Amino acid sequence: MLYFLLVPLKQYFFFFNVFRYITVRTALAGLTALFMSFILGPWVIKQLKKYQIGEEIREEGPTTHYSKKGTPTMGGVLIIGSTLIPTLLWGNLSNIYLWVAIFSVVTFGLIGFIDDYLKYKKKKSQGLIIRTKLIFQTVTAVFIGLFLIYLSKLKLFDLRLSFPFFKEWLPYLGWFYLPFIVFIIVGSSNAVNLTDGLDGLAIGTSLIAVSAYTALCYIAGHAIWSEYLNILKVPLAGELAVFGGALAGACLGFLWFNCHPAQIFMGDVGALAVGGALGTLAVLSKQELLLFFVGGLFIVEALSVLIQIFYFKLTGGKRIFRMAPLHHHFEMLGWPESKIVVRFWIIAIIFALFSLTTLKLR
Repeated sequence: MLYFLLVPLKQYFFFFNVFRYITVRTALAGLTALFMSFILGPWVIKQLKKYQIGEEIREEGPTTHYSKKGTPTMGGVLIIGSTLIPTLLWGNLSNIYLWVAIFSVVTFGLIGFIDDYLKYKKKKSQGLIIRTKLIFQTVTAVFIGLFLIYLSKLKLFDLRLSFPFFKEWLPYLGWFYLPFIVFIIVGSSNAVNLTDGLDGLAIGTSLIAVSAYTALCYIAGHAIWSEYLNILKVPLAGELAVFGGALAGACLGFLWFNCHPAQIFMGDVGALAVGGALGTLAVLSKQELLLFFVGGLFIVEALSVLIQIFYFKLTGGKRIFRMAPLHHHFEMLGWPESKIVVRFWIIAIIFALFSLTTLKLR
């Protein structure tokens, strides 16, 4: 919005030319999202308390979490709002990729909102049935995938798959790209949701992963940098950095209230939205497989759940981990919550840094 108002003024004042640059607008979007979170955060917490929208604790979860019962939840609405408004203010709204990212974060957020609302109404930790939630997520991802295939017909999206470490191997998938898109986006959304179990854990690791993909989107859309690093050039992806900057700023602002002891939880409305947005950024920037490195911690958390379920059924009741996801295993070992969170953040940073080093190792 402001992009269209300010950039034309450069013919009168040269200073306004600065708003043409993606880097400047990305920084401004991030700062706007951060300050919006700081300003609106206390009000959102107050409203959630007023309507008694609090967290319901799973009975089978760690006993140390019982004290968190009633903590305001559904704080993801703050993350989504603090992402959308700066994106609309500072983004070039003629960029179709920007609207795909907006659609993703809003739709996955809506699915999470329905899930959280049902928990609130039933006063239970179970909202949507898992199968129903997966159906909604899959339909959303399929819609995104079909739209991207349509864009490929207009030469606005590439259906080739980029492999880390291999600059020349770019297999064309065609319609087979659709199930791959669905897997990446739905998997990312659920992996972030599974990681959301300790104060500041999911939002902190999301901040790290989103920041990495903000850089990747900018690089993919930059003619010189993409050529220098031998990665697939995606001209429209550069503007996604503005969205990524806004999302990163919103995550950082939310962390202010979500760090231990948390004043607010993001709920499924936040976790599904952030995870869906992260997967969408991976697809649009043509760095889908790199998500397994950037979001390595999310993958580990999700795998710990799958391994636990498989081993439990295979052995008739035995467990590999004391509790899954993995962060609960360390809780059961007696690790303080803050130590688990900080150490997982460090691991997430290592994953993100390693993923960025792969750009040159091609």
